[in-house]
Amino acid sequence: MSSGLNMSRRIRRTPYTDRVETAGVRGFTVVNHMLLPKAYQPSVEDDYWHLREHVQLWDVSCQRQVEIKGPDATKLVQWMTPRNLSHAKVGQCLYVPLIDECGGLINDPVLLKIEEDRYWLSIADSDVLLYAKGLAIGAGFEVNISEPDVSPLAVQGPKAEDLLASLFGESIRSIGFFRFAYVDFLGTQQLLARSGYSRQGGFEIYLKNSSLGSALWDTVWQAGESMNIRPGCPNLIERIEGGLFSYGNDMTRENTPLEIGLGKYCALDGSVNFIGKEPLLKIANEGVSREIRGVLFDGEACPTCSTPWPVMVGSRKVGEITSAIWSPRLHRNVGLSMIDRDYWDAGQDVMVLSSDGNRRTGIISDLPFA
Repeated sequence: MSSGLNMSRRIRRTPYTDRVETAGVRGFTVVNHMLLPKAYQPSVEDDYWHLREHVQLWDVSCQRQVEIKGPDATKLVQWMTPRNLSHAKVGQCLYVPLIDECGGLINDPVLLKIEEDRYWLSIADSDVLLYAKGLAIGAGFEVNISEPDVSPLAVQGPKAEDLLASLFGESIRSIGFFRFAYVDFLGTQQLLARSGYSRQGGFEIYLKNSSLGSALWDTVWQAGESMNIRPGCPNLIERIEGGLFSYGNDMTRENTPLEIGLGKYCALDGSVNFIGKEPLLKIANEGVSREIRGVLFDGEACPTCSTPWPVMVGSRKVGEITSAIWSPRLHRNVGLSMIDRDYWDAGQDVMVLSSDGNRRTGIISDLPFA
């Protein structure tokens, strides 16, 4: 099997890579210097329908954890995000934008409050550990920052709850959305969160101790065989339809949380102090000039969007498609794009200039796609 990658120690395998290869992975990408499976099924459409109807097992170890613990842990984490964390409880997961001194987005991780002075940041693809260390050293915070031996394994799809209840007991059904609890696995306590990078429901097992990776994969796989389990990975159709953004693709440090619809996670009333506060307040008061929107557009199935595609109104460029694919459910192409303020209303007619040279008529859509 050729992955298209020249492997080296700089690209880290995961505790599940051996099982992923046995399961027939067709290729990888790299996130946080670690392998992320990118395809298994004959087509992304086949994988999409299966995810919506059954259950899948995803190796998402690339969601590395940045652990921040110590007397000043809460102070540092709050300084990194405009989201008010004062009411966060142990056992809770929170989606938190991390920003820089200009209000630009550094990352959009899930924050897990493990203990009162101990947090995990489950990160997208950027070097949050080094950013956090720099802030802590510069400010003199009393914290310890590390990457623990934690490797998430996602169980996604409408049958995920039944599958995990059969393994870990009926009590897992009471775990609320974006909450976590602990389950016993081979005499070890493992964190189980109701979360995941899909809209189909599911859980993530934050496996601590990578030596247990093969055993965990095999245990979940065997329990799921009667439920038509398959290996899977984040599905591009489902992600775009669901309005789930990809850091580095749909937004970067050039964007603020306000441009990607995360204003509800930003305390702009002066109640908390965070890095980039004044620039973000200024942007909020003036109003953003662009926001992320969906684009529905016509024509045959569009090619892979590896470079941004212009979105036009007449001769004016009003945005760029950053992620796109054919939706077999909506029978149209779907895309994500930053759109200029005067043109971002749902129903606005646009033209998409895709990389195959076609000019495709389309309209602006709210997210998630209906």
